[in-house]
Amino acid sequence: MQARESGMPVESDWMSFFDAEATIESLFGADGVAGDLVEFGCGYGTFTVPSALRTRGRVTALDIDPRMVARLQQKVTDHALSNVRAVVRDFIAHGTGLADGSQAHAMIYNLLHLDSPIALLREAHRVLCDGGSLSVIHWRSDIPTPRGPSLAIRPTPEQCWEWMAEAGFQNIEPVDLKLCCPFHFGLVARH
Repeated sequence: MQARESGMPVESDWMSFFDAEATIESLFGADGVAGDLVEFGCGYGTFTVPSALRTRGRVTALDIDPRMVARLQQKVTDHALSNVRAVVRDFIAHGTGLADGSQAHAMIYNLLHLDSPIALLREAHRVLCDGGSLSVIHWRSDIPTPRGPSLAIRPTPEQCWEWMAEAGFQNIEPVDLKLCCPFHFGLVARH
């Protein structure tokens, strides 16, 4: 099941909305991620490649669209990355397929407008180890943005915060992304 309003723009347009490397550094912190991480909805691999460079573990990048996974696999080859596993998977309907407590970090970017955001956040919580972290970004609703889901389904930071808490996350904090990802807000939380 694809998330509502999930169509991707042309890659060059998409890439113009972010400084992906700086965004990942802001969300992961100076030390990066010490273990494995899962990315829900890798798309073109915008954040996959920089996250793979900032983790000492394996990145499992999931997407329902085989074309997106193929594009990511090409980027993995181009960058000679050995720690990325790109998988075609409907994680909304079937979960990640990852073991409980097996991941140090989970990335949910531009997805919490889907029909069951708490279920997705619970799946992220399930696969995270104790002390693991979650990073969330989404399109802002307080400024005009060049794309993104309609305002009617676009969550606010406050809504995402509440959903994250309901899914079991703690120590939820905002991350200022205005310089690297100006059309988005960011949140990080702990398992």
